[in-house]
Amino acid sequence: MSTALSPNGTAAQQPTDREFSFTQADFERVCRLIYARAGIRLNASKENMVYSRLARRLRALGQSSFSAYLDGLERNPASPEWQEFVNALTTNLTAFFREAHHFPILADLLRTRRNEPEITIWCCAASTGEEPYSIAMTALDTLPTAASRVRVLATDIDTRVLEVARAGVYDAERVAQLDPGLRQRHFLRGRGAYEGKVRVKPELQAMVTFRRVNLLDERWDVRGGFDAIFCRNVMIYFDKPTQLRVLGKFLPLLKPGGLLFVGHSESLHHARDLFVPRGKTVYARAIDERRI
Repeated sequence: MSTALSPNGTAAQQPTDREFSFTQADFERVCRLIYARAGIRLNASKENMVYSRLARRLRALGQSSFSAYLDGLERNPASPEWQEFVNALTTNLTAFFREAHHFPILADLLRTRRNEPEITIWCCAASTGEEPYSIAMTALDTLPTAASRVRVLATDIDTRVLEVARAGVYDAERVAQLDPGLRQRHFLRGRGAYEGKVRVKPELQAMVTFRRVNLLDERWDVRGGFDAIFCRNVMIYFDKPTQLRVLGKFLPLLKPGGLLFVGHSESLHHARDLFVPRGKTVYARAIDERRI
């Protein structure tokens, strides 16, 4: 083991059997770059994860050092490698109907808007698609005409997971715990080369549009008028100023009475002038509540 100084000035142990040298300065540089590009804050406990994921990029590119790799990124802000860099450092934990308490609330919201000609929902951390497809399944099971009236915009910063999401093909074990009736209504079982897989049905797939969006970008390729926004387990990666900036941009995109769904470990107490609680990790626009 070699020794380097951690950000708080204490000695940190570094493995000596690594393929590439990865100094504390390299790690801090990665932290600065990913924060500037994607708003993600990495703490010291992520150092090994960062090394492991970015070492794959060095091998793929034939790079000999982290400093050379990071130099290349900084020299060319438009390099396609920036997307690979972001893809490598994003975490994608998801499941169908994760945080299940949100979906009955969504169903109630859909019922109140059953006479609207179009209902639109934005899932802004789509990952591999389980969340936006869960939203679409909830709509189909709640409103008879949902297939033609409900649209789900599913976005993510990671282009790799969006490719998986668009395909809509999953290991059968990913849906094994779902209600059998729900599986039958919304999934097709794979055969032959796809044995052990399931695929979302075309009707469900047609309701969801996938697109890359970086929430840190000044302008989003997103048209407003959403009845609900799902931004779950995203804010935990942002610092408070970044959270407030993103939340402020959500406000005009939500219709009056629209709801914002966040993750179980996220709280918007610091944004009470923007959003007020309407349930467990469910929020409404503060301006709408003041009108009541």
